[in-house]
Amino acid sequence: MASGQPVLPVYILDDETPGTWRTGDAARWWLHHSLTALSRDLDALGLPLVLRCGDSRQIISDLVSETGAAAVYWNRCYEPFARKRDETIKAALKRDGIAARSFNSALLHEPWTVENKAGEPFRVYSAFWRACLAKDGPEAPLPTPEALESTPAPAPQGDRLADWALLPTAPNWARSFEAAWTPGEAGARDRLTGFLDAAVNRYKAERDRPDIEATSRLSPHLHFGEIGPRQIWHATRADIAAHDLNEASAEKFLSEVGWREFAHHLLYHNDTLPDHPLRPEFADFPWHENGDALAAWQRGRTGFPIVDAGMRELWATGWMHNRVRMIVASFLVKDLLIPWQEGEAWFWDTLVDADLANNAASWQWVAGCGADAAPYFRIFNPVLQGEKFDPDGAYVRRWVPELAKMPASHIHKPWLAPDDVMRQAGVTLGETYPTPIVDHGTARDRALDAFSRIKKAA
Repeated sequence: MASGQPVLPVYILDDETPGTWRTGDAARWWLHHSLTALSRDLDALGLPLVLRCGDSRQIISDLVSETGAAAVYWNRCYEPFARKRDETIKAALKRDGIAARSFNSALLHEPWTVENKAGEPFRVYSAFWRACLAKDGPEAPLPTPEALESTPAPAPQGDRLADWALLPTAPNWARSFEAAWTPGEAGARDRLTGFLDAAVNRYKAERDRPDIEATSRLSPHLHFGEIGPRQIWHATRADIAAHDLNEASAEKFLSEVGWREFAHHLLYHNDTLPDHPLRPEFADFPWHENGDALAAWQRGRTGFPIVDAGMRELWATGWMHNRVRMIVASFLVKDLLIPWQEGEAWFWDTLVDADLANNAASWQWVAGCGADAAPYFRIFNPVLQGEKFDPDGAYVRRWVPELAKMPASHIHKPWLAPDDVMRQAGVTLGETYPTPIVDHGTARDRALDAFSRIKKAA
Protein backbone atom coordinates (compact mmCIF):
# COMPACT_ATOMS: atom_id res chain seq x y z
CA MET A 1 0.00 0.00 0.00
CA ALA A 2 2.78 2.43 0.94
CA SER A 3 4.49 1.89 -2.42
CA GLY A 4 1.64 3.60 -4.24
CA GLN A 5 1.75 0.90 -6.90
CA PRO A 6 -1.23 -1.18 -8.04
CA VAL A 7 -1.81 -4.29 -5.95
CA LEU A 8 -2.74 -7.80 -7.05
CA PRO A 9 -3.80 -10.08 -4.16
CA VAL A 10 -2.93 -13.73 -4.73
CA TYR A 11 -3.56 -16.90 -2.74
CA ILE A 12 -1.65 -20.04 -3.72
CA LEU A 13 -2.65 -23.47 -2.48
CA ASP A 14 0.68 -25.27 -2.41
CA ASP A 15 0.37 -28.28 -0.12
CA GLU A 16 1.01 -31.18 -2.45
CA THR A 17 4.71 -30.50 -3.01
CA PRO A 18 6.84 -33.32 -1.53
CA GLY A 19 7.91 -32.52 2.02
CA THR A 20 4.87 -30.39 2.86
CA TRP A 21 2.07 -31.32 5.23
CA ARG A 22 -1.11 -31.48 3.15
CA THR A 23 -3.86 -29.43 4.74
CA GLY A 24 -6.21 -31.67 6.72
CA ASP A 25 -9.77 -32.23 5.60
CA ALA A 26 -11.42 -30.18 8.36
CA ALA A 27 -9.02 -27.29 7.75
CA ARG A 28 -9.78 -27.49 4.01
CA TRP A 29 -13.43 -26.85 4.85
CA TRP A 30 -12.38 -23.75 6.78
CA LEU A 31 -10.02 -22.65 4.01
CA HIS A 32 -12.83 -22.71 1.44
CA HIS A 33 -15.03 -20.44 3.53
CA SER A 34 -12.13 -18.25 4.60
CA LEU A 35 -11.13 -17.60 0.99
CA THR A 36 -14.76 -16.88 0.12
CA ALA A 37 -14.85 -14.23 2.87
CA LEU A 38 -11.44 -12.83 1.87
CA SER A 39 -12.49 -12.51 -1.77
CA ARG A 40 -15.66 -10.69 -0.72
CA ASP A 41 -13.70 -8.30 1.53
CA LEU A 42 -11.17 -7.56 -1.21
CA ASP A 43 -13.92 -6.97 -3.74
CA ALA A 44 -15.16 -4.20 -1.45
CA LEU A 45 -11.72 -2.57 -1.83
CA GLY A 46 -11.88 -2.94 -5.59
CA LEU A 47 -9.38 -5.79 -5.73
CA PRO A 48 -9.84 -9.20 -7.37
CA LEU A 49 -8.37 -12.16 -5.50
CA VAL A 50 -6.43 -14.44 -7.84
CA LEU A 51 -6.43 -18.11 -6.80
CA ARG A 52 -3.91 -20.58 -8.14
CA CYS A 53 -2.98 -24.10 -7.09
CA GLY A 54 0.39 -25.79 -7.51
CA ASP A 55 4.07 -25.12 -7.03
CA SER A 56 4.22 -21.60 -5.62
CA ARG A 57 7.72 -21.01 -6.99
CA GLN A 58 6.53 -21.51 -10.56
CA ILE A 59 3.22 -19.71 -10.02
CA ILE A 60 4.90 -16.58 -8.65
CA SER A 61 7.37 -16.57 -11.52
CA ASP A 62 4.47 -16.85 -13.98
CA LEU A 63 2.51 -14.05 -12.31
CA VAL A 64 5.50 -11.73 -12.33
CA SER A 65 5.85 -12.35 -16.07
CA GLU A 66 2.12 -11.90 -16.73
CA THR A 67 1.80 -8.65 -14.78
CA GLY A 68 5.24 -7.05 -15.05
CA ALA A 69 5.23 -6.83 -11.25
CA ALA A 70 8.16 -5.01 -9.67
CA ALA A 71 7.72 -6.46 -6.19
CA VAL A 72 6.29 -9.47 -4.37
CA TYR A 73 5.27 -9.21 -0.71
CA TRP A 74 4.00 -11.94 1.61
CA ASN A 75 3.55 -12.81 5.26
CA ARG A 76 6.00 -15.32 6.67
CA CYS A 77 5.22 -18.94 7.48
CA TYR A 78 7.39 -20.81 9.97
CA GLU A 79 6.94 -24.46 9.05
CA PRO A 80 10.27 -25.97 7.93
CA PHE A 81 9.08 -26.72 4.40
CA ALA A 82 7.55 -23.24 4.05
CA ARG A 83 10.75 -21.53 5.15
CA LYS A 84 12.80 -23.44 2.58
CA ARG A 85 10.23 -22.69 -0.11
CA ASP A 86 10.14 -18.98 0.71
CA GLU A 87 13.93 -18.69 0.79
CA THR A 88 14.06 -20.21 -2.69
CA ILE A 89 11.36 -17.84 -3.98
CA LYS A 90 13.03 -14.78 -2.48
CA ALA A 91 16.43 -15.67 -3.94
CA ALA A 92 14.95 -16.29 -7.42
CA LEU A 93 13.06 -13.01 -7.42
CA LYS A 94 16.07 -11.02 -6.34
CA ARG A 95 18.18 -12.63 -9.09
CA ASP A 96 15.62 -11.32 -11.57
CA GLY A 97 15.70 -7.83 -10.09
CA ILE A 98 12.29 -8.15 -8.41
CA ALA A 99 11.89 -6.73 -4.91
CA ALA A 100 10.93 -9.52 -2.49
CA ARG A 101 9.96 -8.82 1.11
CA SER A 102 8.28 -10.93 3.73
CA PHE A 103 6.63 -9.72 6.92
CA ASN A 104 5.56 -11.00 10.32
CA SER A 105 1.82 -11.17 10.78
CA ALA A 106 1.52 -14.49 12.59
CA LEU A 107 3.52 -13.97 15.80
CA LEU A 108 4.11 -11.41 18.52
CA HIS A 109 7.89 -11.80 18.15
CA GLU A 110 10.03 -13.47 15.53
CA PRO A 111 11.45 -16.79 16.80
CA TRP A 112 15.06 -15.69 16.31
CA THR A 113 14.56 -12.60 18.49
CA VAL A 114 13.72 -14.42 21.75
CA GLU A 115 16.81 -16.07 23.28
CA ASN A 116 18.10 -16.98 26.71
CA LYS A 117 21.16 -15.31 28.24
CA ALA A 118 23.42 -17.77 26.45
CA GLY A 119 21.96 -16.74 23.11
CA GLU A 120 20.16 -20.06 22.69
CA PRO A 121 16.48 -20.86 22.09
CA PHE A 122 14.30 -21.54 25.12
CA ARG A 123 13.09 -25.04 25.99
CA VAL A 124 10.93 -24.02 28.98
CA TYR A 125 7.74 -22.04 28.47
CA SER A 126 7.78 -19.96 31.68
CA ALA A 127 11.26 -18.60 30.97
CA PHE A 128 10.34 -18.02 27.33
CA TRP A 129 7.23 -16.03 28.23
CA ARG A 130 9.09 -13.91 30.79
CA ALA A 131 11.58 -13.04 28.07
CA CYS A 132 8.73 -12.10 25.72
CA LEU A 133 7.13 -9.88 28.34
CA ALA A 134 10.46 -8.17 28.97
CA LYS A 135 10.70 -7.14 25.33
CA ASP A 136 9.08 -4.05 23.88
CA GLY A 137 5.45 -4.80 23.16
CA PRO A 138 4.55 -5.91 19.64
CA GLU A 139 3.82 -3.16 17.15
CA ALA A 140 0.23 -2.01 16.90
CA PRO A 141 -1.59 -3.27 13.80
CA LEU A 142 -2.32 -0.85 10.99
CA PRO A 143 -5.90 0.17 10.18
CA THR A 144 -7.77 -1.50 7.35
CA PRO A 145 -7.24 0.49 4.14
CA GLU A 146 -10.29 2.16 2.65
CA ALA A 147 -9.23 1.39 -0.91
CA LEU A 148 -6.28 0.10 -2.90
CA GLU A 149 -5.37 0.57 -6.54
CA SER A 150 -5.91 -2.60 -8.48
CA THR A 151 -3.75 -3.82 -11.33
CA PRO A 152 -4.90 -2.66 -14.77
CA ALA A 153 -7.61 -4.82 -16.28
CA PRO A 154 -7.77 -7.56 -17.23
CA ALA A 155 -6.44 -9.28 -14.12
CA PRO A 156 -4.54 -12.54 -14.58
CA GLN A 157 -6.70 -15.59 -14.77
CA GLY A 158 -7.10 -17.65 -11.61
CA ASP A 159 -8.75 -20.88 -10.55
CA ARG A 160 -12.36 -21.20 -9.47
CA LEU A 161 -12.46 -21.93 -5.75
CA ALA A 162 -15.04 -24.66 -6.34
CA ASP A 163 -12.61 -26.48 -8.60
CA TRP A 164 -10.27 -27.02 -5.66
CA ALA A 165 -12.93 -29.32 -4.13
CA LEU A 166 -12.06 -28.29 -0.57
CA LEU A 167 -15.56 -29.06 0.73
CA PRO A 168 -16.66 -32.62 1.55
CA THR A 169 -19.58 -33.80 -0.57
CA ALA A 170 -20.34 -37.50 -0.36
CA PRO A 171 -21.06 -37.50 2.48
CA ASN A 172 -20.90 -33.91 3.74
CA TRP A 173 -19.55 -34.83 7.18
CA ALA A 174 -18.80 -31.13 7.90
CA ARG A 175 -22.42 -29.97 7.69
CA SER A 176 -22.57 -29.39 11.43
CA PHE A 177 -19.50 -27.13 11.27
CA GLU A 178 -21.61 -24.37 9.73
CA ALA A 179 -23.60 -23.72 12.91
CA ALA A 180 -20.42 -23.54 14.99
CA TRP A 181 -18.19 -21.23 12.95
CA THR A 182 -18.05 -18.07 10.83
CA PRO A 183 -14.74 -18.21 8.94
CA GLY A 184 -13.32 -14.89 7.77
CA GLU A 185 -12.01 -11.64 9.19
CA ALA A 186 -15.44 -10.40 10.28
CA GLY A 187 -16.09 -13.65 12.14
CA ALA A 188 -12.70 -13.37 13.86
CA ARG A 189 -13.34 -9.78 14.88
CA ASP A 190 -16.78 -10.66 16.26
CA ARG A 191 -15.33 -13.64 18.12
CA LEU A 192 -12.66 -11.48 19.82
CA THR A 193 -15.10 -8.69 20.68
CA GLY A 194 -17.62 -11.13 22.10
CA PHE A 195 -14.97 -12.86 24.20
CA LEU A 196 -13.58 -9.61 25.62
CA ASP A 197 -17.09 -8.36 26.37
CA ALA A 198 -18.55 -11.49 27.90
CA ALA A 199 -16.02 -14.15 28.89
CA VAL A 200 -12.46 -12.97 29.48
CA ASN A 201 -13.16 -11.88 33.07
CA ARG A 202 -14.11 -15.51 33.80
CA TYR A 203 -11.29 -16.99 31.76
CA LYS A 204 -8.77 -17.65 34.52
CA ALA A 205 -11.33 -19.34 36.76
CA GLU A 206 -13.32 -21.24 34.14
CA ARG A 207 -11.05 -21.88 31.14
CA ASP A 208 -10.64 -25.57 32.08
CA ARG A 209 -14.40 -26.20 32.14
CA PRO A 210 -15.61 -27.69 28.84
CA ASP A 211 -19.20 -27.37 30.03
CA ILE A 212 -18.90 -23.56 30.16
CA GLU A 213 -18.33 -21.11 27.29
CA ALA A 214 -15.23 -19.46 28.77
CA THR A 215 -12.60 -19.67 26.02
CA SER A 216 -12.10 -17.46 22.97
CA ARG A 217 -12.24 -20.14 20.23
CA LEU A 218 -10.00 -17.88 18.19
CA SER A 219 -7.55 -20.64 17.26
CA PRO A 220 -8.78 -21.34 13.70
CA HIS A 221 -9.01 -17.63 12.95
CA LEU A 222 -5.43 -17.22 14.15
CA HIS A 223 -4.19 -20.17 12.13
CA PHE A 224 -5.65 -18.84 8.90
CA GLY A 225 -4.49 -15.27 9.48
CA GLU A 226 -7.99 -13.84 9.75
CA ILE A 227 -6.82 -12.15 12.92
CA GLY A 228 -3.29 -11.69 14.21
CA PRO A 229 -1.89 -12.07 17.72
CA ARG A 230 -0.89 -8.39 17.71
CA GLN A 231 -4.54 -7.44 17.22
CA ILE A 232 -5.53 -9.66 20.13
CA TRP A 233 -2.69 -8.33 22.26
CA HIS A 234 -3.48 -4.65 21.71
CA ALA A 235 -7.26 -5.06 22.01
CA THR A 236 -6.86 -6.93 25.30
CA ARG A 237 -4.27 -4.54 26.72
CA ALA A 238 -6.44 -1.55 25.73
CA ASP A 239 -9.39 -3.00 27.64
CA ILE A 240 -7.14 -3.70 30.65
CA ALA A 241 -5.94 -0.09 30.59
CA ALA A 242 -9.53 1.14 30.41
CA HIS A 243 -10.32 -0.97 33.51
CA ASP A 244 -12.90 -2.91 31.55
CA LEU A 245 -11.22 -6.25 32.25
CA ASN A 246 -10.09 -8.28 35.23
CA GLU A 247 -6.34 -7.83 34.77
CA ALA A 248 -5.28 -11.20 36.20
CA SER A 249 -7.79 -13.07 34.04
CA ALA A 250 -6.93 -11.09 30.90
CA GLU A 251 -3.21 -11.63 31.44
CA LYS A 252 -3.86 -15.35 31.81
CA PHE A 253 -5.57 -15.27 28.44
CA LEU A 254 -2.57 -13.48 26.89
CA SER A 255 -0.25 -16.06 28.43
CA GLU A 256 -2.16 -18.74 26.52
CA VAL A 257 -1.50 -16.77 23.35
CA GLY A 258 2.09 -17.07 24.59
CA TRP A 259 1.84 -20.89 24.51
CA ARG A 260 0.99 -20.62 20.80
CA GLU A 261 4.01 -18.38 20.42
CA PHE A 262 6.20 -20.90 22.25
CA ALA A 263 5.06 -23.73 19.98
CA HIS A 264 6.16 -21.77 16.91
CA HIS A 265 9.44 -20.97 18.64
CA LEU A 266 10.01 -24.70 19.18
CA LEU A 267 9.17 -25.62 15.60
CA TYR A 268 11.39 -22.90 14.18
CA HIS A 269 14.39 -24.19 16.14
CA ASN A 270 13.54 -27.92 15.78
CA ASP A 271 12.60 -28.90 12.24
CA THR A 272 11.81 -32.50 13.20
CA LEU A 273 9.28 -31.57 15.90
CA PRO A 274 6.24 -32.96 14.01
CA ASP A 275 7.83 -36.39 13.49
CA HIS A 276 10.43 -37.15 16.17
CA PRO A 277 10.56 -36.71 19.96
CA LEU A 278 12.66 -33.85 21.23
CA ARG A 279 13.85 -36.06 24.06
CA PRO A 280 15.92 -38.66 22.16
CA GLU A 281 15.41 -41.48 24.69
CA PHE A 282 11.75 -41.63 23.62
CA ALA A 283 12.81 -42.91 20.21
CA ASP A 284 13.01 -46.35 21.86
CA PHE A 285 9.75 -46.13 23.79
CA PRO A 286 7.84 -49.46 23.62
CA TRP A 287 4.69 -48.21 21.94
CA HIS A 288 1.87 -50.62 21.07
CA GLU A 289 0.23 -50.90 17.66
CA ASN A 290 -3.46 -51.49 18.31
CA GLY A 291 -5.73 -50.65 15.39
CA ASP A 292 -8.94 -51.56 17.20
CA ALA A 293 -8.14 -49.37 20.20
CA LEU A 294 -7.09 -46.49 17.93
CA ALA A 295 -10.36 -46.74 16.01
CA ALA A 296 -12.38 -46.80 19.25
CA TRP A 297 -10.57 -43.65 20.39
CA GLN A 298 -11.13 -41.91 17.04
CA ARG A 299 -14.86 -42.71 17.06
CA GLY A 300 -15.43 -41.77 20.72
CA ARG A 301 -16.21 -45.36 21.72
CA THR A 302 -13.66 -45.99 24.49
CA GLY A 303 -16.17 -46.39 27.33
CA PHE A 304 -14.69 -43.40 29.19
CA PRO A 305 -17.33 -40.66 28.91
CA ILE A 306 -15.10 -37.55 29.04
CA VAL A 307 -12.79 -39.06 26.39
CA ASP A 308 -15.69 -40.04 24.16
CA ALA A 309 -17.36 -36.65 24.56
CA GLY A 310 -14.20 -34.89 23.43
CA MET A 311 -13.69 -37.09 20.40
CA ARG A 312 -17.31 -36.66 19.34
CA GLU A 313 -17.14 -32.89 19.81
CA LEU A 314 -14.09 -32.94 17.54
CA TRP A 315 -15.90 -34.90 14.84
CA ALA A 316 -19.04 -32.74 15.02
CA THR A 317 -17.42 -29.29 15.18
CA GLY A 318 -13.79 -29.64 14.07
CA TRP A 319 -12.69 -28.36 17.47
CA MET A 320 -12.19 -29.61 21.01
CA HIS A 321 -11.86 -27.82 24.33
CA ASN A 322 -8.20 -27.58 25.35
CA ARG A 323 -8.57 -29.34 28.70
CA VAL A 324 -10.29 -32.20 26.95
CA ARG A 325 -7.55 -32.29 24.29
CA MET A 326 -5.09 -33.02 27.09
CA ILE A 327 -7.34 -35.72 28.55
CA VAL A 328 -7.91 -37.56 25.27
CA ALA A 329 -4.23 -37.26 24.34
CA SER A 330 -3.10 -38.68 27.68
CA PHE A 331 -5.56 -41.55 27.26
CA LEU A 332 -4.20 -42.41 23.81
CA VAL A 333 -0.50 -42.32 24.62
CA LYS A 334 -0.54 -43.50 28.23
CA ASP A 335 -3.62 -45.67 28.74
CA LEU A 336 -3.40 -47.23 25.27
CA LEU A 337 0.37 -46.78 24.66
CA ILE A 338 -0.37 -45.76 21.08
CA PRO A 339 2.32 -43.49 19.55
CA TRP A 340 1.64 -39.79 19.90
CA GLN A 341 2.18 -39.37 16.15
CA GLU A 342 -1.07 -41.30 15.57
CA GLY A 343 -2.99 -38.78 17.66
CA GLU A 344 -1.17 -35.90 16.02
CA ALA A 345 -2.18 -37.20 12.57
CA TRP A 346 -5.84 -37.60 13.60
CA PHE A 347 -5.99 -34.08 15.03
CA TRP A 348 -4.27 -32.74 11.91
CA ASP A 349 -7.04 -34.14 9.74
CA THR A 350 -10.04 -33.35 11.96
CA LEU A 351 -9.26 -29.97 13.59
CA VAL A 352 -10.29 -26.77 11.84
CA ASP A 353 -7.46 -25.08 13.76
CA ALA A 354 -4.87 -27.72 12.81
CA ASP A 355 -1.54 -25.95 13.16
CA LEU A 356 1.71 -27.81 12.69
CA ALA A 357 3.56 -26.07 15.53
CA ASN A 358 0.75 -26.21 18.09
CA ASN A 359 -0.26 -29.74 17.21
CA ALA A 360 3.23 -31.21 17.37
CA ALA A 361 4.32 -29.32 20.49
CA SER A 362 1.11 -30.16 22.35
CA TRP A 363 1.22 -33.88 21.57
CA GLN A 364 4.87 -34.06 22.62
CA TRP A 365 4.01 -32.16 25.81
CA VAL A 366 1.36 -34.69 26.80
CA ALA A 367 3.52 -37.65 25.77
CA GLY A 368 6.33 -36.37 27.99
CA CYS A 369 8.88 -36.36 25.17
CA GLY A 370 8.93 -32.68 24.20
CA ALA A 371 10.19 -29.37 25.49
CA ASP A 372 8.82 -28.27 28.86
CA ALA A 373 6.91 -31.54 28.78
CA ALA A 374 4.55 -32.82 31.41
CA PRO A 375 6.37 -35.56 33.35
CA TYR A 376 5.62 -38.93 31.82
CA PHE A 377 4.33 -40.18 35.16
CA ARG A 378 1.63 -37.49 35.05
CA ILE A 379 -1.15 -39.68 33.70
CA PHE A 380 -4.60 -38.14 33.62
CA ASN A 381 -7.29 -40.23 35.26
CA PRO A 382 -10.25 -39.70 32.90
CA VAL A 383 -12.80 -40.27 35.65
CA LEU A 384 -11.27 -37.75 38.04
CA GLN A 385 -10.71 -35.27 35.22
CA GLY A 386 -14.35 -35.55 34.22
CA GLU A 387 -15.60 -35.15 37.77
CA LYS A 388 -13.39 -32.11 38.36
CA PHE A 389 -13.94 -30.21 35.12
CA ASP A 390 -17.44 -31.39 34.13
CA PRO A 391 -18.90 -31.78 37.62
CA ASP A 392 -22.56 -31.88 36.61
CA GLY A 393 -21.90 -33.97 33.49
CA ALA A 394 -23.34 -31.32 31.14
CA TYR A 395 -20.50 -31.68 28.62
CA VAL A 396 -20.80 -35.46 28.54
CA ARG A 397 -24.59 -35.29 28.22
CA ARG A 398 -24.27 -32.97 25.22
CA TRP A 399 -21.84 -35.13 23.26
CA VAL A 400 -22.67 -38.61 24.58
CA PRO A 401 -26.47 -38.47 24.55
CA GLU A 402 -26.85 -42.15 25.38
CA LEU A 403 -25.69 -41.20 28.90
CA ALA A 404 -27.97 -38.14 29.15
CA LYS A 405 -30.12 -39.61 31.92
CA MET A 406 -27.25 -40.78 34.08
CA PRO A 407 -26.96 -38.92 37.41
CA ALA A 408 -23.90 -36.71 37.88
CA SER A 409 -22.60 -39.06 40.56
CA HIS A 410 -22.14 -41.85 38.00
CA ILE A 411 -21.97 -40.21 34.59
CA HIS A 412 -18.16 -40.30 34.47
CA LYS A 413 -17.96 -43.93 35.62
CA PRO A 414 -21.13 -45.67 34.42
CA TRP A 415 -19.57 -49.13 34.82
CA LEU A 416 -19.71 -48.62 38.59
CA ALA A 417 -23.36 -47.53 38.68
CA PRO A 418 -25.86 -49.83 40.46
CA ASP A 419 -28.17 -51.84 38.22
CA ASP A 420 -31.24 -49.81 39.12
CA VAL A 421 -29.47 -46.54 38.21
CA MET A 422 -28.46 -48.03 34.87
CA ARG A 423 -32.04 -49.20 34.18
CA GLN A 424 -33.52 -45.80 35.01
CA ALA A 425 -30.97 -44.12 32.72
CA GLY A 426 -31.68 -46.58 29.92
CA VAL A 427 -28.03 -47.61 29.71
CA THR A 428 -26.82 -51.13 29.00
CA LEU A 429 -23.04 -51.39 28.92
CA GLY A 430 -21.78 -53.18 25.86
CA GLU A 431 -25.02 -52.40 24.02
CA THR A 432 -26.14 -48.77 24.33
CA TYR A 433 -22.71 -47.60 25.53
CA PRO A 434 -19.32 -49.38 25.40
CA THR A 435 -17.67 -51.00 28.37
CA PRO A 436 -14.23 -49.44 29.05
CA ILE A 437 -11.65 -50.74 26.58
CA VAL A 438 -8.94 -50.73 29.28
CA ASP A 439 -8.72 -50.71 33.05
CA HIS A 440 -7.19 -47.34 33.86
CA GLY A 441 -5.29 -48.57 36.93
CA THR A 442 -3.72 -51.45 35.02
CA ALA A 443 -2.98 -49.22 32.03
CA ARG A 444 -1.32 -46.65 34.28
CA ASP A 445 1.00 -49.29 35.77
CA ARG A 446 1.86 -50.54 32.29
CA ALA A 447 2.74 -47.01 31.12
CA LEU A 448 4.91 -46.34 34.16
CA ASP A 449 6.73 -49.63 33.61
CA ALA A 450 7.40 -48.70 29.97
CA PHE A 451 8.73 -45.31 31.06
CA SER A 452 10.98 -46.86 33.69
CA ARG A 453 12.53 -49.08 31.03
CA ILE A 454 13.55 -46.23 28.72
CA LYS A 455 14.70 -44.24 31.74
CA LYS A 456 17.07 -47.06 32.73
CA ALA A 457 18.31 -47.39 29.15
CA ALA A 458 19.05 -43.65 29.03
